[in-house]
Amino acid sequence: MKAAILSFVVCLAVSGRAHAADVTTVDAPALETFFKAQKATGTFVLYDLKAETRHVFNATRAAQRFIPASTFKIPNTIIGLDTGAVKSVDEILPYGGKPQWIKDWEHDMSLREALRLSAVPIYQELARRIGLERMAEKVKAFHYGNGEIGSVVDQFWLEGPLQISAIEQTDFLARLLRGQLPAKPEAIAGVRDITLRETVDGRELHYKTGWTGSSIKPRIGWLVGWVSSKDGDLTFALNMDMAGMPDAPKRLAISKECLKTLGVFW
Repeated sequence: MKAAILSFVVCLAVSGRAHAADVTTVDAPALETFFKAQKATGTFVLYDLKAETRHVFNATRAAQRFIPASTFKIPNTIIGLDTGAVKSVDEILPYGGKPQWIKDWEHDMSLREALRLSAVPIYQELARRIGLERMAEKVKAFHYGNGEIGSVVDQFWLEGPLQISAIEQTDFLARLLRGQLPAKPEAIAGVRDITLRETVDGRELHYKTGWTGSSIKPRIGWLVGWVSSKDGDLTFALNMDMAGMPDAPKRLAISKECLKTLGVFW
């Protein structure tokens, strides 16, 4: 990004109508330090909902769409609760009884536990309960990325065709926090409950990780979430090239350094 500050218009869904909000975008080249320290290639976006300001490192990549992988567990949870496919985040769902590449996934569990473990088979079961038609309607109504889920209800966020950019992730989470998603308040409250990971000095850190499958090249690692406090809400999204499991901790490490540098957390 050549200019330090740019302006553009984003569209938010408000009560079924498009609402335009001016967002000031600020280039954040200092964040490159943390990617270089971890030998990682990626982008980081922070959206301050109160100030209507977006801080962006690597703007070209921030606008590029990728498969959301397990970050889709956030909207999947909301849709499951909103449609009644699951009664609560503590209802136990079956994992299916098949061997999993992560042994911790090999038991029936609630969405609360499944989100923490990023258990794919539990969320695939949830997606099948929602069904293709209802899922397609909700994904489009949420204005989530390209809005395309194809014809296989339990694979589209893992293998495509669904894709979303880092900027779009922060916009989606902003709509969640602003109550602008077409979903019951109880569904929103449920996902806010199970995404909470840390609380420091009255500030809540919520997030979900993601990692695209081995058939996707290059493999993309995600970490998306938000910080809530009495001063307001901020959403953020990181994605990076991720070759293998040793790269997994880099997502949170880089995100925390970026948030700290931008004065948001820690």
